[in-house]
Parts: sequence; C-alpha cells; structure tokens
Amino acid sequence: MNDSVGPLVRPSRLAPGARVAVVAPSGPVPEERLEAGLDVLRGWDLDPVIAPHVLDRHRELDHLAGTDADRAADLQRAWCDPAVAAVLCARGGYGAQRMVDLLDWEAMRAAGPKVFVGFSDITVLHQAFATNLGLVTLYGPAAAGVDFIKNARAQEHLKATLLDPETVRVIPSDGTAMVPGRARGVTLGGCLSMLTSDLGTPHAWTGARGGLLLIEDVGEQPYRIDRMLTQLLRAGWLDGVAGIALGSWAGCGPYDAVRAVLVDRLGGLGVPVVEEFGFGHCEGALTMPFGVRAELDAEARELALDVPALR
Repeated sequence: MNDSVGPLVRPSRLAPGARVAVVAPSGPVPEERLEAGLDVLRGWDLDPVIAPHVLDRHRELDHLAGTDADRAADLQRAWCDPAVAAVLCARGGYGAQRMVDLLDWEAMRAAGPKVFVGFSDITVLHQAFATNLGLVTLYGPAAAGVDFIKNARAQEHLKATLLDPETVRVIPSDGTAMVPGRARGVTLGGCLSMLTSDLGTPHAWTGARGGLLLIEDVGEQPYRIDRMLTQLLRAGWLDGVAGIALGSWAGCGPYDAVRAVLVDRLGGLGVPVVEEFGFGHCEGALTMPFGVRAELDAEARELALDVPALR
C-alpha cells in the first residue's frame, strides 16, 4: 500500500451463534451502556463475550480504559482466540495510539482473518490492521456507543453487514454532491484528527493515492479541520485520491462554517466529493468497509461495493 491503495483480504461473515469479543482499546466504557450493547448483539443470535479489562479505568489517566499493556493484551488475546469470529470495540475516545505498538502482529497474522469493527479513535487500529494484516475492516458503531444502542438504523446496517453482507453492497446516503462525478477506488479513511496525528507512524497508510477516502470527525472547530486538511495536502497524502465521502462533523461548529473549509480545501482536487454521507459520529451511522474496491457516485449519493464487505 505504499504507492496506491489496493483491495485487502475479506474476513468471513458471521453466522448465527458466532462468538464476538468486545474490547476497549481506548477510552473507559460505561457499564450500563456496555450491557445494553451486549443485549443488542444477543438479539442478533450472536454470542458476545467481554475482554477481562473492558471496564477498567487507568489509575492516573481517567481518559483511558486501563493500562496500555492490559488494553493491548485484551485485543491480542481476543484476536488470537480460535473460538472468536469477530472483535468489536466498545467505544473510541482516546488511547489506541498508546497501545498499538504493543501488539504482536506476527501472532495476530497467524490467527487468520477475522471481523474487526470500531470507529473514531479506532481509526489508528484500522490503519494498523490494513498495513500489518492486509485485512478489510469495518468502520462502524461502537458496541457500547449511545448512537448504537438507541438507534435502529445503525443497528440494522451493522447487523446486515455482519450477517448478510450482500444486502448492503450499495450504501446510499442522504447527502449531496459537493463536487459531481464518479470515481472508483479502494476505501480507506476514518476520523480526520486520527489520520493526521498518526501521519508518519509505522502502521499508518502512506497516502490515499488511488483510494476512495471516507473521513469525518467530532468536536473540532472549523479552523482545526482546516489545519488538518492542510497538513494532509502539504504532506502529499491526498495526492492522487480518487474520490471523497464526507461523514458527520458533530460538535464542529455551524455546518456552514465547516462546509466552507471542506469546499476550500477539497473542492479543488478535481475528484468527486459527497457531503453528509451519514457515517461517523451521528445518529443512524452507517457501517463503512475499509479495503474494498468500490465506486462512489456523487450525483446518486451512494457507494457501490464491487463485492460484499465480508465473504
């Protein structure tokens, strides 16, 4: 993936009764929300199990779900457990950057492909799974996320992606075409602030050349979004990007101000751009696969996958 973004290995879809492990690689997890998320998963006839340190709190740093070593151990143990078919993140927050370098990628590669789901701060792990394991992952709701446990659309789209992926080959949005046109490429992306803060690290994508970039963020003011996009532009990271889908910008100020920045920084790239696509930090968030070849149609406001996200 050094010169251009290529398609990755697709894990197998989940079958009824599949065991799914819930881990907390980043921020602390409210117990009541975790229980509500587990109930949703059980309602899908899945068998959720929680990693030992999911409900931990770091003694000194209350923004972390336990120590870096424990969070990494939970993820690695779940991934390497042959009885586990999927690993779902309980929430984002912050902390994945602190634990990603503690993972044994050789051992995880030997465990074979599995389903991995998470969003926000988990962008760091999506990149690492792509670059180290060559694996398709799902940028989807957190198992203990309030926008998941209380929203039917988010639940149904993730459920369909996991259990019946042919039914979500075309992902429609309620957005609009910021820049018209069609583009083909392999999907990648995530939370903008995580992409920029991870730039240049060992596990990060080296650029979006040939790819369909899916980005969103939360709680960032327009000038900060400007700064992050400008950093990607100046670093050459956006050189050769094929198309862009923009997700939610919750808590980022008036959307008119955010949109002005997006138009200014991305509108001149000469590629199709769809805004307000409906993934990320928003109600009813869609599940977006990373590592799958697809076509983005700005006028139709949809992403059509060449193949289902999961086999």
